[in-house]
Amino acid sequence: MRFSEIVERLGAASASSLETHPERDPEVGGMSAIEQPVAGTLSYIESRKYREFIDSTIAQGLILPMDREMQERAAARGLVWIGSCNPRLAFAEAIALFYKPIQPERGIHPTAIIHPSTKLGKEVSIGAYAVIQEDVVLGDGVCVHPLVVVYPQVAIGDRTILYAQCVIHERTQIGQDCVIHSGATIGSEGFGFVPRGDGTWFKMEQSGYTVLEDEVEIGCNTAVDRPAVGETRIGARTKIDNGVQIGHDVKVGADCILPAHIGMAGGAKIEDQVVLGGRTVVSNRVVVGRGTRATIGSLLISDTEPGSIVSGYPAMPHQSWLRSSALVRRLPEMQQTMKQMQKQIDTLQAELARLQGQQGQERGDEV
Repeated sequence: MRFSEIVERLGAASASSLETHPERDPEVGGMSAIEQPVAGTLSYIESRKYREFIDSTIAQGLILPMDREMQERAAARGLVWIGSCNPRLAFAEAIALFYKPIQPERGIHPTAIIHPSTKLGKEVSIGAYAVIQEDVVLGDGVCVHPLVVVYPQVAIGDRTILYAQCVIHERTQIGQDCVIHSGATIGSEGFGFVPRGDGTWFKMEQSGYTVLEDEVEIGCNTAVDRPAVGETRIGARTKIDNGVQIGHDVKVGADCILPAHIGMAGGAKIEDQVVLGGRTVVSNRVVVGRGTRATIGSLLISDTEPGSIVSGYPAMPHQSWLRSSALVRRLPEMQQTMKQMQKQIDTLQAELARLQGQQGQERGDEV
């Protein structure tokens, strides 16, 4: 499409080279990375750290920060440019103009197995060998890819996409415009076993519900468990990466970001707009306050205040963790210093003992 059309359609665009060079309006064939530019495409530079790429790129143009010097350098090379206060967001919007995810044909594949009680919305797509069991409701435009299994008593909202080989267990409610990626398991049994007192365990049936609100995305091989009673709930627009474990009765708020390999024990509560680093672990019934940030590999064993930044294993305020980490790096040096100090103390104690003995002898001689 024409460069001017891209500028017009980007919500995150704040300025462009069209303001000073309206005659430069080339056709753009797509997007490319700044480290691997492709002729005829647009790329982006997020900050001044990467401004040297302006002088070497073979791309047609660039999405840049609102930086006058960088924009002038691009214009001097004859590149078209878009200025944005959020270049990464503008780049993401531009990709969406060119790339559309694969959409299977509407309709039901002849090998799909669908229970007669299933209620299908308009323009539903159900792929090969998918299994839809009894009392399932699929909204308008729902896309079920091949080999998906949907258990009984499931409701799935409009335009939600279930990718190949994901499994939706019974008593699950999924909102509109959700995306469930391959291998994910939604509504599986929570891990509930009660000790009998004789060293054996009684299995607690998991009869609760799992609820995904609108625009939730679940990554590959992630599990969201249903509880014994009540519900496990994922708030609207929350995005969960691959290989994440959401335990039974967990409540995750809206607009959270949960990267890969996070584990949440039963009953944990994650409030709105929380961002956790990969491999973070949240212990049983811990409340993570609204807007909390946890760095990679943190262990949260106690509640966090809203807006906190925490790090460590177990987690502590981030600044305290930085100071502790600095001390850990100095431990070998500190150990050597302590050994030297101990030698000096031993020497002083020996000298003190010698002097005390000498003074005692002198007193004896006087007597």
